[in-house]
Amino acid sequence: MKIEVRTAVSPRDVVLYDTNRLREEFVVDHLFGPELRLVYSHIDRIIVGGVAPASEVKLDTGKALGSEYFCERRELGILNLGATGTVLVDGQKFKMDHREGLYIGMGAKDIVFSSENQAEPAKFYLLSAPAHKSYPTVLIKPEGEPDKNTVIVKDENKVKLGSQKSSNKRTICKYIIPGQVESCQLCMGITSLESGSVWNSMPCHTHDRRMEVYLYFDLPEDDLVMHLMGEEKQTRHLMMHNEEAAISPSWSIHAGCGTHAYAFVWGMCGENQTFDDMDGIETKDLW
Repeated sequence: MKIEVRTAVSPRDVVLYDTNRLREEFVVDHLFGPELRLVYSHIDRIIVGGVAPASEVKLDTGKALGSEYFCERRELGILNLGATGTVLVDGQKFKMDHREGLYIGMGAKDIVFSSENQAEPAKFYLLSAPAHKSYPTVLIKPEGEPDKNTVIVKDENKVKLGSQKSSNKRTICKYIIPGQVESCQLCMGITSLESGSVWNSMPCHTHDRRMEVYLYFDLPEDDLVMHLMGEEKQTRHLMMHNEEAAISPSWSIHAGCGTHAYAFVWGMCGENQTFDDMDGIETKDLW
């Protein structure tokens, strides 16, 4: 299995990048084909990946990991953004419907993805971070009834923010978060903007203690999100289309404005898991 490796970058260099170079470093596209696509970033050693399996697809290791199997020293978060599919974890079957999640703890050896209907495949989005302790593998649903292998997102982890007046009315649904689904360092969830709202994370912030990845989805084919990045006095932008991910270093702002309402998966790893550990930046201070 081939894993694309991207090195870390300095903000002093990024100010000199043109559009193509910015996309080469920070954008992950073509995530949902019949074969696994994995990008290993040296920024906090996160791995971003995706697959829309037409048949069974196994998650293997690669030279970049230097391990016998993928989760030997890693944890893995998965969100299904397509039709119903199944993830088989060491022989245990987890059926995942649209917008359902799965946390897989360190030590899981055999991980296999499949779609219930090949004509309408699942779209498994993957984020993986290094781990030092094994936590239970658990299915995560935004609604429903819990059982021994299933966690339902708590009401307090469905946060409504913004307003129609400021064009940023949205709901943050936290899937992998302390107190709900335990992990070593990975946090993960979905933010959904309501119709008529287009802004996310503005006023913006950085969090020096964590990096983040945004995957934009539920965006019509002819629309896009302008993803804002860079240091507060050296901002840059990326034109993001449906189902493209943006890697955000800890020194960078990460905000966006769309030509249409959209949703995005956010995922973080780094020094802590404190969701509100942010360094706010006033809009008037952006250049």
